[in-house]
Amino acid sequence: MPVKEFQVQELLFPFDQKVKTSGVFPQTRYQGSKYKLLEWLRFHFEKLNFESALDLFGGTGSVGFLFKQMGKKVVYNDYLKFNSNIATALIENNHTYLDENDIEFLLKEHSNIQYPTFIYNTFKDIYFTDEENLWLDQTITNINLIADKYKQSTAYFALFQACIIKRPYNLFHRKNLYVRLAEVSRTFGNKKTWDTSFETLFVKFIEQANGAIFDNGKNHLVLNQRVEDLTNIKADLVYIDPPYISSKGTGVNYFDFYHFLEGISDYENWSGRINYKSKNLKLSSSKSSWVDKNLITDSFEKLLNEFQSSILVISYRDDGIPSISKIVEMLEKLNKKVSIHTADYKYVLSNSQSKEVLIVAI
Repeated sequence: MPVKEFQVQELLFPFDQKVKTSGVFPQTRYQGSKYKLLEWLRFHFEKLNFESALDLFGGTGSVGFLFKQMGKKVVYNDYLKFNSNIATALIENNHTYLDENDIEFLLKEHSNIQYPTFIYNTFKDIYFTDEENLWLDQTITNINLIADKYKQSTAYFALFQACIIKRPYNLFHRKNLYVRLAEVSRTFGNKKTWDTSFETLFVKFIEQANGAIFDNGKNHLVLNQRVEDLTNIKADLVYIDPPYISSKGTGVNYFDFYHFLEGISDYENWSGRINYKSKNLKLSSSKSSWVDKNLITDSFEKLLNEFQSSILVISYRDDGIPSISKIVEMLEKLNKKVSIHTADYKYVLSNSQSKEVLIVAI
């Protein structure tokens, strides 16, 4: 089943060869993102004296990007490969963007390439239509043929954005393509966006990424490691936004929410990483102490000890495990002066009444 032909020029938005970069982080739709809290975070960061920042659980990079906007040298880390791709495109990358020739190459079906059909064969009727699955197989193959890592990562960013915006709830936690395709009245979602072609969305998000890329005069580093494996990384300030476990012991597993994007990032090995017993074909994952209510407190203590020579700033929720009082106790044992700041913020898809908390330890 061939991918439907289309005219590249029909898809391109007005595209300036000399891309005007604004350093504006593209709007994100990821669960747990601090995107809407950035100005509040900036207010508190600006009170601190630091030139370099380590973002340990970097996620989709909005806080690391904020540090870059503030003129800091940034070290970003996240265990998920798709997140590190986003950070490579928007944080480590200072001046490389995708131009019209790159976009034309990415969207074209090249006659000399035998395209794999892994997504088309494997994920039928789960997340996207047959035609969309074939387009994904083709486009991922083209992305992986790009030699420049910053151009490749920028293309991945645009692809991830296009994937989640076409998903109900912007997640991959359920086999629910039918929700998008059913001809019924809806109280949520955006049917028009869901029905917009991948090609159009992909180009739109490439332009957003190009507009975000800027040089703050510093060299930045993106890492893709477990936090417990990080060694010899020094920074004036260490920002910690760990996975959330509520007081009831319920955690948020971002790996399961975005496993499809993680699979895209490891396309060649994807088939061997899938849990085929799961209805939505999620990836098999190893246990992490950061999503285990019985282990997370010890992990916290080890982490704070590891980076005790830095300013420590922790994004948290007021009903988490370990408790805020326990975290403050750990920090005070390290002779830190601790202050706590609270923001009223309602998390998307959450029924919890918990509040966002920022713990600052100097």
